[in-house]
Amino acid sequence: MTLKSRRQFLEQSMFASAAAVAASSAVPLMAEEEKQSSSPNEKLRVCTVGVNGRGMSHVGGLLNRKDIEYTYICDCDSDVAGRRAQQVADKQGKKPQVVTDIRKVLEDDSVDIITIATPNHWHALAAIWALQAGKDVYVEKPVSHNVSEGRRIVEAAAKYNKICQAGTQSRSNPGMIDTINFVKSGGIGKVKVARGLCYKPRASIGPVGTYDVPKSVDYDLWAGPASLDPPTRKRFHYDWHWQWPYGNGDLGNQGIHQMDMARWGLGADELSSQVISYGGRFDYEDAGTTPNTQVIIHNYGDASLVFEVRGLVYDKSLPESSKNYKGSRIGVIFEGTDGYVVIPSYNGGTAFDKDGKKIKEFKGGGDQNHYNNFISAVRSRNADSLNGHIEEGHLSSALCHTGNISYQLGETVSTGECLERLEAIETTENVKATLDRFTEHLKDNKVDLAKDKIQIGPNLKMDGKAETFIGNDAANAMLTREYRKPYEVPAEGKV
Repeated sequence: MTLKSRRQFLEQSMFASAAAVAASSAVPLMAEEEKQSSSPNEKLRVCTVGVNGRGMSHVGGLLNRKDIEYTYICDCDSDVAGRRAQQVADKQGKKPQVVTDIRKVLEDDSVDIITIATPNHWHALAAIWALQAGKDVYVEKPVSHNVSEGRRIVEAAAKYNKICQAGTQSRSNPGMIDTINFVKSGGIGKVKVARGLCYKPRASIGPVGTYDVPKSVDYDLWAGPASLDPPTRKRFHYDWHWQWPYGNGDLGNQGIHQMDMARWGLGADELSSQVISYGGRFDYEDAGTTPNTQVIIHNYGDASLVFEVRGLVYDKSLPESSKNYKGSRIGVIFEGTDGYVVIPSYNGGTAFDKDGKKIKEFKGGGDQNHYNNFISAVRSRNADSLNGHIEEGHLSSALCHTGNISYQLGETVSTGECLERLEAIETTENVKATLDRFTEHLKDNKVDLAKDKIQIGPNLKMDGKAETFIGNDAANAMLTREYRKPYEVPAEGKV
């Protein structure tokens, strides 16, 4: 089934699901809950890989079900793995095996499902290895560290006929489904801009240095596909998000959720035809290399997908315009000819007319819906019933990656030069208004743009279907990366 036909199938089933929820509060959020069996013979055996953060949400959501048993916990930090395994034992009454290397789990034919919440640079390889080993997979966002990796997961899921869900949980929430359907049905007229927001303060991660790896970490395993360089950040866990070899900045950390909602609302089923990004890592110098303030503009012809990252730590004295836009800090705003929709959460939004009068509100749902949808697809073997099919996750992740590629290929310029370059591109976005808000936010945070220039990348043209850049070898080289043996993500056609 193609992406378009799969989306039509999902929209029909989503309408039915959301209607059932609205009809009676006594009806479970997802009908799959009614089909659970507590029989030991019908339990699905699960391993979560990467349990220092989001992975424990996987554990909690799956162990809320009667038909799941955790038989493994995997993490390359043995201390973390041991603690988490004990937490699983406390909940399910049986302690899972503790391993540091995912390959040991994949050798066990009794394991049905692998869920992945490792650092970003491991997502694709872990998913592909699991699919090749005959496991169904739930992989966190972003599903990849670069564009090529995501497409390789899509290929592997199809080749091995396995179920693969991306961790974009909003796609299973009735309130969000209703919100997106309202936008797509013309509720605010023709959408000209889908604007993702990630206004999430992030402090400096400390100076660049050479730091020790925690004794409990198998660093060869942790680095995996990346080069085996000594850590240059003080906090080993989590702060990898802000270093290019491992993370994708807040665009790929938090923002991937909002990027996915924005693309969903536009009904875009391929990458954009053009992308440009500008920003910088302002206010402090530290071990981070990703931007803390950034704008990405994707061109979809008669509509634009714009994304804004604001990561500077602000205080209460700053104006509201520096801390949110139209009442949303981490969300999506659809700007239409007849009004706009504000999505400030993962489970719904509010529609307004052109004068700012509220006309409709949608809400309802939680992460459990997404886990239930995944397990339902595992049991039915119908990948097209997935709300967060891996191809959807790949496309939304890739929009983050292509935006970051433009930024990384950029040069520093004055505010005036930045505006001139933006006004030369094709877009339905008001580039001056967005740049003005960007610079005002920096001024509110006492950033001197006369000294700290803006980094702006080239306006990259793309073949959205082929997922390659047109006439730019440097950009195309960044669609993948060099891999360290034996942690190599397969090339096209090699999965």
